[in-house]
Amino acid sequence: MKILISDSLSTQGVDLLQKAGFTVVVKSKMPKEELYREIKDADGLIVRSGTKVTADLIAAAEKLKVVGRAGSGLDNVDTPAATRRGIVVMNTPGGNTVTTAEHTMSMICAMSRRIPQASASVKAGKWEKDKFMGVELYNKVLGIIGAGQIGSHLTKLAHGIGMSVIAFDPYLAPEQAERMGVRMVGLDELFRQADIISVHTPLTPETKGIVNTQAIATMKPGVMIVNCARGGIINEGDLCEALKTKRVAAAAFDVFEEEPVKADNPLLSLDNFICTPHIGAQTTEAQENVAVGIAEQIVDYFTRGVAKGAVNIPSVPPELLARLQPFLTLAEKLGALQTQLSQGAIERVTVEYSGEVATLSVAPLTIAVLKGLLSPIMEHPVNYVNAPTVAKERGIEVKEVKSSDAGDFTSLVRVRVEAGKVSHQVAGTLYHKKEARVVEINQFKVEMVPEGHLLFIHNMDRPGVIGMVGKVLGDNGINIVRMQCALEKRGGDALLIIGSDTDFPAGVLSQIKSSSNILSVKVANLS
Repeated sequence: MKILISDSLSTQGVDLLQKAGFTVVVKSKMPKEELYREIKDADGLIVRSGTKVTADLIAAAEKLKVVGRAGSGLDNVDTPAATRRGIVVMNTPGGNTVTTAEHTMSMICAMSRRIPQASASVKAGKWEKDKFMGVELYNKVLGIIGAGQIGSHLTKLAHGIGMSVIAFDPYLAPEQAERMGVRMVGLDELFRQADIISVHTPLTPETKGIVNTQAIATMKPGVMIVNCARGGIINEGDLCEALKTKRVAAAAFDVFEEEPVKADNPLLSLDNFICTPHIGAQTTEAQENVAVGIAEQIVDYFTRGVAKGAVNIPSVPPELLARLQPFLTLAEKLGALQTQLSQGAIERVTVEYSGEVATLSVAPLTIAVLKGLLSPIMEHPVNYVNAPTVAKERGIEVKEVKSSDAGDFTSLVRVRVEAGKVSHQVAGTLYHKKEARVVEINQFKVEMVPEGHLLFIHNMDRPGVIGMVGKVLGDNGINIVRMQCALEKRGGDALLIIGSDTDFPAGVLSQIKSSSNILSVKVANLS
């Protein structure tokens, strides 16, 4: 079998593949025509961030069975296109956790002591000792937004040099935070108390621009900010203005909204801003870890049929996958919906399987629920392999229940989540044995297609609500693709569900919430 490696990879990974008996072709930075020729007869493809695995490239790969990313990000891989072709996509999550956390701490140290600026001054033939006054990190408060794997390791490093750590992560269980030695606070409180703020969340609609002019106005004067997570979490224009006025004393970026960063980016002209070219994972150890990791996963897949690290299929026998696949899709959608409808740290997840589905091997389905539940809130990809581990690390208790009675349905999957001392439940089934449907949201019986942008309006059952909502959406150019209204059995409340092909801006939600008949408004993205 031929394994094509189209980006630079540590020799340890190459050696491992060759020892396993594979024909390994290593060619990085190939012209497009050559890449398309080489992929034509490849059984496996290993990439880093340089190769763009597009739908066209996948279509040209006549024999391709697996794409392996030596690293955690999959922005350069068209996973849906690979899935449609039956190609497994796998990555190596966690391989660069330590390295990225260390880079973040290095940026904090360099920023606080103005090391890059002082070094440049000396190399320019100057000796400006009094110019580069720094600040100690000892006894300073580090505020971490997103206490996942990287944030957790950064906490250990910060404690080691005598910093105290506060964190905002609405999905982290209090018991886990206590074990980490972190004091959990609200986001506003973190902004007020932290001397240094570091972001470690994925880039989502909720986290985009989370640090902006309004947030900076609530921070300590002279706060320092670092971003080694994803470009766009911090509003670059707002930060630039705050750096100019010294409201923010210094900032350090490893990532930008647009990469490679343009030379005319105004941040680059500021003396109190330092940056690196997205090298958070660039260490010898991390590159060896991800190279060996992806090579071992490729060998396991081809020799044992085990898809470790797969992001688009679970590791199940091929003969069971076809029957499980529709339920896997349903389970993941239910988990994703729960995360976006619930509030507070998730403490327990109970997955109930009723009817025919209870006779199947449900372990992969529970993992799919966890994958859907955790993916929207984690900085690094959650897949079928690491989802149980991530849940355990975050102190989430997971329970499975089986029953032969599915009521009016042939099969029913119900997901109950306890978060913030409140229980929420959603349930779903398959129509025609393949089409996912949500049939229950808390006390409401519904019939919802779990896809696209969704708006959930819990309202009092009064005339005019649907008309008001429709007018607000229409006035803002939002097209309604689907809509249904469910009434509570005992009367009084209703749930209006609206599906659209675009997201729902905050201003639109505020207009809807302003009505006295509206009890709550929530959005979810199940694209």
